[in-house]
Amino acid sequence: MLTVALLLISNVFMTFAWYGHLKYRSTPLIGAILVSWLIALGEYCFQVPANRIGYGQFTVYQLKIIQEAITLVVFTVFAYFYIGEALRWNNVASLGCIMAAVAFAFWHA
Repeated sequence: MLTVALLLISNVFMTFAWYGHLKYRSTPLIGAILVSWLIALGEYCFQVPANRIGYGQFTVYQLKIIQEAITLVVFTVFAYFYIGEALRWNNVASLGCIMAAVAFAFWHA
């Protein structure tokens, strides 16, 4: 559970680093890049420990799949509430398909 919590925090940082500047398009590009790098440092401070702690409990494939699933959830909340983009039916369907793929990764046949 600690791994998932750290990955969640990491992904909040990552989402703001990668997409947060879109809300401030009048900011010069170099400023957006520098601020994004600083925010990304926070991401790494949580991502690296999450993977170190989680490896062994999860396979490296499972760690990546968990991270991607969390990324989609965090990004969806971010895009809707922070950026203000509507969530359309095809976005929901796509997310559902990806989450089904996540379930496959943890299914023990």
